[in-house]
Amino acid sequence: MDPLADALAISGVKGVLSTRVEAGGRWAVVLDDYPGAALHAVTAGTAWLSALGNDPVELETGDVVLLPADTLHSLGDEPGDVTGGGRPRCERATARGRGAGEVIQLGSTPASTRIVTIHYDCDPAALTQVLTSLPSLVHVRAEAGVLGLNDTVRMIARELAHPQIATSAVLKSLVDIVLVQMLRAWLAENPPGCFGTWLGALYDPVVGKALQSLHKNPATPWTTSSLAAAISVSRATLSRRFPAATGQTPASYLATWRMDLAAVQLRDSHEPLEAIAATVGYGSVPAFSRAFTRAHGRTPGRYRSEARSSSGLTLRLERPSPSNLTIDAE
Repeated sequence: MDPLADALAISGVKGVLSTRVEAGGRWAVVLDDYPGAALHAVTAGTAWLSALGNDPVELETGDVVLLPADTLHSLGDEPGDVTGGGRPRCERATARGRGAGEVIQLGSTPASTRIVTIHYDCDPAALTQVLTSLPSLVHVRAEAGVLGLNDTVRMIARELAHPQIATSAVLKSLVDIVLVQMLRAWLAENPPGCFGTWLGALYDPVVGKALQSLHKNPATPWTTSSLAAAISVSRATLSRRFPAATGQTPASYLATWRMDLAAVQLRDSHEPLEAIAATVGYGSVPAFSRAFTRAHGRTPGRYRSEARSSSGLTLRLERPSPSNLTIDAE
């Protein structure tokens, strides 16, 4: 099992190619109302990123940065504030390019800097989130030499520079790949910075194995003792390290994960409540309904009705249905 892939899927993370900046000379652009998390990949030249709560960061060719949703920030040829450093703002051009991959041309000379922006949105109803738990600025430098990430950024640049048959299909896949490659690179290059985030839990070998077991068999009546035995560590070790890495006990994490799996099934299938309850480890519908209502603030039936009437993402995850459907949490 791959907990990261599971978490990205369950939270409905979806990327879309947005603004492309081509700039030279003196230039600046303020990005103040981007929907979702914003990823900027510098495919040529250099730029300065200024974001609220962070020192200005110089970006070079091959650098990739990721900022949380609703982060007021600016890009330019020199450090500046998020109001554009007193230079002309380009909000109208940004709005026209947003979501369509169109080019915004900025500056006083021919373009020497090229930046691709990708937005990542997620299902706010999901209890398990990866992107919202990250720091205010995630920066992976090209000099780190992460081949997978560097290769993906170059592939995006080539597709944009030389469109071919099905370029849109290729880019659709690449925007998802570059996010995973970036998260991998950040986890490998900056373990201390990952600590305390959902992603950081994967860095701990004990907690990472525990997450794999919980994700592989979510309906199993896990206890802290049985989970510790499954990954060959002591109960005391797991009890200490799991909360330190995730902020939750194993039982609490499992309960949350089960409710997310149930929410997806309610939204995307016509399975009866009895079947959904069974796949997430509940032996009775009343017990499942109480747990789901506590987690999501509405009954399973109401959640299903509201989800179907909205335009949410469609996810289909298959999970095993274990024969033992009781819940035992320590």
